[in-house]
Amino acid sequence: MSDAALFTDWYSRNRARTRALFDLVADEAYYTRPIDLRHPIVFYEGHLPAFSFNTLVKRALGGDSIDSTLETLFARGIDPSEEEAGNTRQNQWPSRTTVQQFAAEADRRVRAALARSDLAVPGDPLRHRSEAAYAILEHEAMHQETLLYMWHRLPLDRKRRPADYQPRVDGDVPTQEWIDIPAGCATLGENEDALRFGWDNERPRHRAPVDAFRIERHDVTNADFLEFVNQGGPTPAFWERHHDAWYWRGMFDLIPLPLSWPVYVSQADAAAFAAWRGYRLPTEAEFQRAAYGTSSDDERSYPWGSASPSSEHGVFDFTSWDPHPAGSHPAGRSAWGVDDLVGNGWNWTSTVFAPFPGFRAIPSYPEYSADFFDGEHFVMKGASPATARELIRPTFRNWFRPRYPYVYATFRCVRP
Repeated sequence: MSDAALFTDWYSRNRARTRALFDLVADEAYYTRPIDLRHPIVFYEGHLPAFSFNTLVKRALGGDSIDSTLETLFARGIDPSEEEAGNTRQNQWPSRTTVQQFAAEADRRVRAALARSDLAVPGDPLRHRSEAAYAILEHEAMHQETLLYMWHRLPLDRKRRPADYQPRVDGDVPTQEWIDIPAGCATLGENEDALRFGWDNERPRHRAPVDAFRIERHDVTNADFLEFVNQGGPTPAFWERHHDAWYWRGMFDLIPLPLSWPVYVSQADAAAFAAWRGYRLPTEAEFQRAAYGTSSDDERSYPWGSASPSSEHGVFDFTSWDPHPAGSHPAGRSAWGVDDLVGNGWNWTSTVFAPFPGFRAIPSYPEYSADFFDGEHFVMKGASPATARELIRPTFRNWFRPRYPYVYATFRCVRP
């Protein structure tokens, strides 16, 4: 497949999925703000095409503007601190018709740009190795996960429930066990020429020594965390209490708490649980060794080997609105026998998000990582049910503030 065909196909799939996600939202919710730390829903319908247009058409190719006011309004999202929640800048948002007309024209110009043969220009700041094209494609895929965890906070009567919505609540709580990971090295990051595309925080490659440690085979489940809650621990944002019973806040329904599912919590709550148990969260290097390392010190492309990611290996790529029972995808186990390291929920680490030695900001989106090297964000690894398959690679890093409770993030404990 040519680059033009690859880009066009990927972009079309992205846009179709984004449209399907917005179709789930009731009309009266369009200008609401399900999460104080995020813009209202209207922003994102404009932001995704605006970012693609601004990055590829205007900056990389020098194209003409559509509407400079809207291009600026929809240029970038927000990530305020907890103290700023609810106090972010208010805008006079345009009508949905105006947003959709702008999006349609941006789409038209982006599609035309992706069909060009000059998107890969060695040495060009934004077109070297087709950087701008890959950046807009991955950006939209990442934001689709943002949309879903925002939709999760909407009242149920403000969403259109799909006819086939059927959470998988079968399965017993798995028996937790400790897996020994011997001392060795973990590869963190990769060099530019070894990746089809990678964000700046994924580069360059370096090796980190890792002492021997033990890691839990399974993510911490709702059953595990319930013990902590019953002892006075914090309540996860995905739980609700009704008539003396706990429920999971599903995407389209309240579900009696599925005890076998991984618990979704903030990094601070995950660290508190680990400390309560006398353990800790893994470092990024420990996660990397548990997920991709082998007894021969070779490293795998995926925990399960080299086969392309599929629904057999885990819960990712929008195959489910909610988690599946922990350990229900044994084909995705790592070489050491650790389950669900990719899929069913991002895994929190104890590593502060920071640049690798030799970091250089990516020209197509220079603030993408650098604005968050502030000591206030922690690395997550793996993937969630709403992580696109194109983002599943050993080098990919996600990050959030430690008390941000809305993302599809779980954890497991480690000990010496």
